[in-house]
Amino acid sequence: MSSQEALRLAEERNLDLVKISPNAVPPVCKLMDYGKYRFEQTKREKEARKNQRVVEIKEIRMSPSIDVNDFNVKLRNAQKFLADGNRCKITVRFRGREMAHTNIGQDLLLKFAESCGETAVMDKSPKLEGRHMSIFLSPKPAKDTKK
Repeated sequence: MSSQEALRLAEERNLDLVKISPNAVPPVCKLMDYGKYRFEQTKREKEARKNQRVVEIKEIRMSPSIDVNDFNVKLRNAQKFLADGNRCKITVRFRGREMAHTNIGQDLLLKFAESCGETAVMDKSPKLEGRHMSIFLSPKPAKDTKK
């Protein structure tokens, strides 16, 4: 249908001729109320924006000489963050002579990652940066049971 015919038809029906995909050859147009079309478009955009979620990185700090109960509290907090869908950065800070025993911190981080094994995946192995050693944990992707 030519553009003149489409415009005439739109005028007869008191509708607007709206270009749906202008890059197509030939361009695709529809007869519709333009105000209603814009309303639907903004409604769809708002819905898409509402469903988007920014993943935050939550940091949990420890020292190499952390006690068992404190370790368990940090572990529970990390599991809570991971359950919410956030990534976790687990950091061990070395002070003074503790720098001579970085293997203790590495063992602590590996134990932490192993304890979170059911809910998280370790992104990087323990890495020493200055006086801090850290790992990143990401939540395990949810398994789709529907097929």
